[in-house]
Amino acid sequence: MLHNMSSLAPDEFRSETIYLNTASYGLPSRRALTATAEASARWAAGRGGPMTDDALVPELRAKFARLLTGAHPDHIALGSGVAGLVGLVAAALPPGAEVLLAAGEFASVSMPFVHRGDLAVRVVPLAELAAQVRPETALVAVSVVQSADGRITDLTELRAATAVNGARLLVDATQAAGWLPLNFADADYWVCATFKWLIGARSTAFFAAAPEATAELRPIGPSWYAAEDRWAELYDPRALAATTRRFDATPDWLGVVAASAGLSLIEELTVEKINAHNLDLADRFRAGLTALGREPGPGRSAIVVVPGAADLAPRLERADVIASARAGALRFAFHLYNDERDVDRALDALDI
Repeated sequence: MLHNMSSLAPDEFRSETIYLNTASYGLPSRRALTATAEASARWAAGRGGPMTDDALVPELRAKFARLLTGAHPDHIALGSGVAGLVGLVAAALPPGAEVLLAAGEFASVSMPFVHRGDLAVRVVPLAELAAQVRPETALVAVSVVQSADGRITDLTELRAATAVNGARLLVDATQAAGWLPLNFADADYWVCATFKWLIGARSTAFFAAAPEATAELRPIGPSWYAAEDRWAELYDPRALAATTRRFDATPDWLGVVAASAGLSLIEELTVEKINAHNLDLADRFRAGLTALGREPGPGRSAIVVVPGAADLAPRLERADVIASARAGALRFAFHLYNDERDVDRALDALDI
């Protein structure tokens, strides 16, 4: 039985559960499943391997650039995961440079700095992040939306603080892109996986930065795909691309097919409409939690947590309500394929 009749895209999803776990992994759309199946069938038939879908890569850059208002496709590079893209920035910092992180930040953002070993990493509460930027700070790295509890970073305030102190700002948009409006000028460096709110693929991620910011970076282990003229330089490497594309990793083309289909759907629905839909569902859920005597975590976000309830996740799963346990809390995530009945079923499952 399907549960998406009044979702934003009722014909695109096939969930048989109350799926409230987009913060862990988004559901694939029908169009993504069809497109990847067709690409795989061509590959299996020997009538064109995955690389035949390379024409989708420029389109994919353009789609993400449109989600990041003010960005241009030349500002976008493709990678396979967030940590490796953060690593480009971490590697460019001089020894001893101060990096400011939020307490409880997702490990893919923090680990490239923490484990480099020769940086001065300082960790402060998220609410104090902007106030803690100082002239010694070289870089601030933070998620737009916190994975553990859905709190939203005030990028306008943080950007102003980094600008005054001459620090660079790196943000991870993985838990935000697809439902929260984003502006390219709000950070120097952007990283974003596509397999969550962008309903894309685990193997495809984005790195976005303007020329003045990328001038400080050096590609680490560039592949053939990052060449200025990649086909002419397969056996005679001469120059990397002049744009942010020089940080490209060789793409997983099946992932590109899936990510392109996901972003197409999000563009059609619009981030503004998805934002309103997701927040309305989250508000309904928060109100229901309060009525049950379960106080939700702070802030207004598409991610809602129930502090201290992580042990309830298996019980909910047995009721076909899929949430996740994070940092001692039970985490629910509301996206375009959810509807009011999903909210009410989740509340019923908690009301025991």
